Amino acid sequence: MENNKLKKGLILSALFIGPLLFYLFLSLGIYHHANLPILTEKVEDVEGTVTFKNHFSVVSFLGKSKKINKGGLFNLNEVIYKRYRKSLYFQSVLISPKGTEAQVDSLKKKLKSYTDIENWKFVFMEDDKIKKLFTSLDAPYTLKDDLSSDYVFIVDRELRLRGRKDDEDTEDGRLYGYNINAVSDLKNKMKKDLEIIYYQLKKSLEKEKRNKRKI
Repeated sequence: MENNKLKKGLILSALFIGPLLFYLFLSLGIYHHANLPILTEKVEDVEGTVTFKNHFSVVSFLGKSKKINKGGLFNLNEVIYKRYRKSLYFQSVLISPKGTEAQVDSLKKKLKSYTDIENWKFVFMEDDKIKKLFTSLDAPYTLKDDLSSDYVFIVDRELRLRGRKDDEDTEDGRLYGYNINAVSDLKNKMKKDLEIIYYQLKKSLEKEKRNKRKI
């Protein structure tokens, strides 16, 4: 008799505690995945009519070589740009040294043949300012001699570099940028990280709406 009561008590406890633990597990998981870490606080802004401020920017460095990495940009377009080009605050910023306007114009024509380049923002800067901007990312990568990089970066609306602190493929777990030549890197990491940023934005906008209703 006592054993039956004990069994019933354990079953009732499991029925009550089980869902509670499951909910807590999900809540912790959502919190973890809904907060993309800030790796660098103050990234230098670009010049001219384009700005990182109040945008979610995918930033790439084209360099001054006559052979621009068109394959990498194709990857970026297919995996990232097509998915987010119409998303709120999104822009893809491509940085080139001054003097490369002609080859970038040629690149634009190529891009236009297979994508809408409305949110491709091309910025021309002096060499030293490009180096200063890249250095401000505080990433463990170096610019190539032609001022290009195989890595693309996510800069948020407050000019902060976003990335990972628990990446399985880096020694310290920190992921500052995404290899533009690796489709798997863009698809399995950058795309997911942008999803987290937009999840955060959605929750923030919903909270603002609720607060306005209370006023």
